[in-house]
Formats: sequence, structure tokens, C-alpha cells
Amino acid sequence: MTLTCLGIEGTAHSFGAALVTNDGTVHSNLWDMLQPDSGGIHPREASQHHAQVGPELISNAITQAGISPEDIDLVAFSQGPGLGPCLRTTATIARALALTLSVPLVGVNHCIAHIEIGRMESNFIDPVTVYVSGGNSQIIAYAGKRYRTFGETLDIAIGNMLDTFGRYVGMPFPAGPRIEIEARQGSEYHTLPYSVKGMDFSYSGMLTAAQRLHDEGTPLPDLCYSIQETGFGMIAEVAERAIAHTGKKELLLTGGVARNERLSQMLAGLAKRHSSRYHRVSPSLAGDQGAMIAWTGILQYEHGNQTAIEESVVIPKWRTDEQEINWRT
Repeated sequence: MTLTCLGIEGTAHSFGAALVTNDGTVHSNLWDMLQPDSGGIHPREASQHHAQVGPELISNAITQAGISPEDIDLVAFSQGPGLGPCLRTTATIARALALTLSVPLVGVNHCIAHIEIGRMESNFIDPVTVYVSGGNSQIIAYAGKRYRTFGETLDIAIGNMLDTFGRYVGMPFPAGPRIEIEARQGSEYHTLPYSVKGMDFSYSGMLTAAQRLHDEGTPLPDLCYSIQETGFGMIAEVAERAIAHTGKKELLLTGGVARNERLSQMLAGLAKRHSSRYHRVSPSLAGDQGAMIAWTGILQYEHGNQTAIEESVVIPKWRTDEQEINWRT
């Protein structure tokens, strides 16, 4: 029996809607990203953006999928973690749709959804996952019915660090792609704090040092090159330890920063050294989008997990390892 799920994502600056069926087919996957004129993401402005673009985006996703609203069997939404105002706006839209269509509602953990869409695309069974984005940087592996965090940032995420540095030097948001372009023109490495503490890492010291080097006149291409080599090297070190510790033979890269070619090269190299398969999610599935929410919603629903309206409160600080993964054995 075909099950069609509408997935709605709205944890931060992006709002996404997608239609996915339980055979893994993504029939539509649309999103719209708030791009502030200056500064970072303001939660209230982002939530207003979601409220403005959400209804039309959902309608367009349904049209692009070639179905009618009555064909939707399930509504899934990003319940957390994320920015409170954004999550609440997204949850309100999802509740209204589920009630209007008289279909079940499923709240999805945003971080777990990044993992599951990567597993679906790669056909990996049990990978070590490197999840890197604007708000999260974690090394994750499944054990004991949960996704366990083997290592993570102690302060700011790698994507946040890149965006903050980019904003400091005058780059538009998001800065990661521009930093990658600049880094390709750089060749001289400038020493930056390499902060790995056990299985965790830290980026605030590196950010401050990079800003100081910029103020001292360090060429921007060389500085971007140094930022990538240092920041991604820290992630690769912890990922390699996780691979060695768990003995798993699959390495998955997911999240918005997965689009970066240099990070992918580093992780592909370490996977080869450990005779492990490697996969990086496609660009359309890397950032925050509805397909990952829809697919994870299907997995949860097919294993008896649905969210009552009165229990659909958002969870802004919902950790990856707090949810029991009952759809995996």
C-alpha cells in the first residue's frame, strides 16, 4: 500500500515542503530561505517569513507532485530542535493541515531526519554519520535503539562559525559557499587554534583568531583556505576515531555543510583508509528541506509512532540521542 506524506520543515531560516511516498520516491521538494540584508538570523523575522511563504510553498509542492490534498495520508513536521518562533509557526501550519485533511500527524526530530534521508539515498544500513550544519556539528552512530552522539561541538557549529566569519569580512549569507570559493584560490596555511578535546571540538577560538588575522591583513583566500583545513580537519579526526571505535564500515556526510567539496574529500579519504563505504548526500537533500521530514515521518508512522495534536508542542532543545529509534533493529 502506497503511503504519501507531506513533510514540513521550518526549524531556522528555511521553510520547506515535500511530498514523499513510502517507497522512497521524492515527488516534490521545495524550500525558501530567508536571507537577511545584514546580521544573522533573527528568530521572529524567520518565523514571519515561514508564515508568509509557507502556505503557497505547500500548495506548490502538492501541485508539483501531481496529487490532490486528498491523496495525502500523513503530515510530518519538524518538532525540534530549532528556533522557538520558527518551530511554533511550522507546527501550527502542520496541525491545521492534519486537522483539515483528517490525517495523522507525526513530529520529527530535525537532526535524525538528516541522518535518515542520507541512509535512504545511500542505502547504508549502519553508518557513522557526520552531521554538519549551521546549528549542529555532531558525529553520530546507532547503538542501543538510539542515535548516540560520539562527538560534537562544545560551542558553535561549523556552519555558524563560517557564517559569522563571512559576515565579519563582508560576505553575504550564507557565507560557506563563498568561503569555499575563496579557499580554492589560497595556498599559504596560517596557523589557527586546532581544538579537539577528547571526542569533542570547539570553534570559538578559531573564529576569533581568524578575525584577528583578517584585521592584520592576511589575504582572504589564504585565510579561508586555513579555516577550512583546520575546521574540517577537526571533524575528520573525530570521525576517524568514531569509525575505529565502532568498527562500522559506512561513513555518511549529511547536513547543509555537506555541500563543501573539501570536507567531502577529507572524509572520503579517511573512509578509504578504513576500507569503509562513503556517501555524501546530494545537494538537494543536504540543507534543511521537507523531504527528510516526510521520509522520517513515514518511518516513524509505519512503526506505530504518531503525534496527538495536544502532544505536538515544539522541543527547541531536542537532542539527537533523546529519541528511541524503534524503526531500526
